[in-house]
Amino acid sequence: MRLWKSLPLILFLAALAFAQAPSADTAKASPPTPRVPSFDLSAMDRTIDPCENFYKFACGGWMAKNPIPTDQAIWGRFNELAERNREILHDILEKDSRPDPKRSAIQQKIGDYYASCMDEAKVDALGDKPIQPELKSIAAINDKRSLVNTIAHLHSSGVRSVFGFYASSDLHNASMVIAQIDQGGLGLPDRDYYLSEEPKMQETREKYVAHMQKMFELAGDKPEAAAAEAKQVMEIETALAKASMDRVARRNPDNRDHKMTTEQLAQLTPNFDFKAYFAGVVAPAFSSLNVGNPDFFKQLNGMLESVPLDNWKTYLRWHVLREAAPLMSKPFVDENFDFYLKFIGGQKEQQARWKRCVRLTDAQLGEALGQPYVDETFGVEGKQRTLKMVQEIEKEMGVELKQLAWMTPTTQEAAAKKLAMVQNKIGYPDKWRDYTRLKIVRGDFFGNADRADNFEFMRQINKIGKPLDKTEWGMTPPTVNAYYNPSQNNINFPAGILQPPFYDNNLDDAVNFGGIGAVIGHELTHGFDDSGSRYDGEGNLRDWWTPEDNAEFKKRTGCLADEYSSFVAVGDTHVNGRLTLGENTADNGGVKLAYMAMEDENAGKSVPPIDGFTPEQRFFIAFGQIWCQNVTPEASLLRAKTDPHSPGQYRVNGVVQNSAEFEKAFSCHAGQPMVRENACRVW
Repeated sequence: MRLWKSLPLILFLAALAFAQAPSADTAKASPPTPRVPSFDLSAMDRTIDPCENFYKFACGGWMAKNPIPTDQAIWGRFNELAERNREILHDILEKDSRPDPKRSAIQQKIGDYYASCMDEAKVDALGDKPIQPELKSIAAINDKRSLVNTIAHLHSSGVRSVFGFYASSDLHNASMVIAQIDQGGLGLPDRDYYLSEEPKMQETREKYVAHMQKMFELAGDKPEAAAAEAKQVMEIETALAKASMDRVARRNPDNRDHKMTTEQLAQLTPNFDFKAYFAGVVAPAFSSLNVGNPDFFKQLNGMLESVPLDNWKTYLRWHVLREAAPLMSKPFVDENFDFYLKFIGGQKEQQARWKRCVRLTDAQLGEALGQPYVDETFGVEGKQRTLKMVQEIEKEMGVELKQLAWMTPTTQEAAAKKLAMVQNKIGYPDKWRDYTRLKIVRGDFFGNADRADNFEFMRQINKIGKPLDKTEWGMTPPTVNAYYNPSQNNINFPAGILQPPFYDNNLDDAVNFGGIGAVIGHELTHGFDDSGSRYDGEGNLRDWWTPEDNAEFKKRTGCLADEYSSFVAVGDTHVNGRLTLGENTADNGGVKLAYMAMEDENAGKSVPPIDGFTPEQRFFIAFGQIWCQNVTPEASLLRAKTDPHSPGQYRVNGVVQNSAEFEKAFSCHAGQPMVRENACRVW
């Protein structure tokens, strides 16, 4: 569970969001912009009473001075730092892309990958030739067996369609990795985009069908045929959406816990030969797996009987086009951008090609690119400083657990045991990923991306049947983010986020505890939110709560769900308090823990105000300012539908209105908006 996802588009459309090339001089490396300030007085709006609207008090100045860039759908402090990191990576890649025979193996791979990506002239000249082998393979499908084999091949090449197959921890034996299959196969961000009767969702469906028609036409189909094909795809995806579990239901791990033998899976979907599929993706031998949503596969089984084979072929053609569009010539790139990023996300212009090439290199060769990035920006000292703060906040969590009046000693003991087993991963992996077997050929952009997809797919599924490697990272070092992994019971802080505005060694403790301290506390609290609390210290899905404590816990998290559901995300769309419950719990608990750690650090000291603000006030202002952001209405709607995180303003105001410490720090009083009458408190 990640601290923040800058936009669900980055998750859903990372591969789709490729951009048009800039002019020659814009592709040149340039010195990184000045670092983002950690505590910014100019970001504030002091005409606002902090007790009336703390978010605007902390961020109003920043919001007024930082309109959304035309090549972004959301612009915030995370994005500022990510842009700076991207410039650092750009400089590294520009240097390593020069064909110097003295380059190391890592420099060769990342440099040649990036150079191939930047060669837009060659990409344009190829048009859709790179996908012709896949399209011919689909055209040759003549029975269910060849359909299964083709789906297996497409999955191993990174084409997401029909369902998902991957490797992950056994929910009840987290030390082992098992095979997993789950719902999937949609081209829109969420099942509700197909099923909701909201006007915007209806419009999106119409635009989506028109977009698919245009893409089929670009691939050479006549308009009439392309229109019919788009409708066929929409019918299949709508049926898959109806078979899918919604996001709130999926937050409960019990709803995704269905271990079966391969024979039971075969009985569930007799119309799909999973034995042939597993052979087709070259998966290791296994006799059991977890089926995330059995009902999905039951309904898929019926679809395999009722949907004509030619329609399935059209559906697969579409998903090849959808995945490949950002990697092909300009007409495909532009059409892809117009629908996914402009219409759905509200982004006005495509990003410069170098930015997309940097992002794609990081996505596919992240731990190769991460090595020079870490050398340049982080180092051992940063790792040690962060670890010290993590340990301080973990100590506060231990103190807090012992003081919880609502929790019985039995559950307190179990929670303390889990806390003691949390592992901390800071900055970058202790052992870097080996890319030796990944072939990168200068000048073969599409081939490089395709081989990288296959490399990662095979790397993942080859874990099946093996012990879990808890040292592996789920984010690349330059990523401006953090996460808690419930099945591994560890918290992870990439080097990319361990710098201003989150952490600054030159500033006072109050600012650092309000910034990175709140992030650390957030991730730690995830182990004890409504989902993370279902796992024990070993990462196994197990109920370690007494019935009394579980009932009280649900009552307290219900308070948070109701509170955040009252907030308006955009227009008449509210925040989904149940979807965002885990993140809201973590936000509230994380700030509480970080504040306690700061108070302990300052205990017995006389810490004078700085810039006219006490340490307690600086703590909350620093916390508020990491969430300063401006968002397009389109992106706000998308996030409200798909993102488990609340909008920035509510991540701030939702927390402080539950905080007695905030009320005291700013001398607020009952009746003011930032003082909630019935404050919600879990941890």
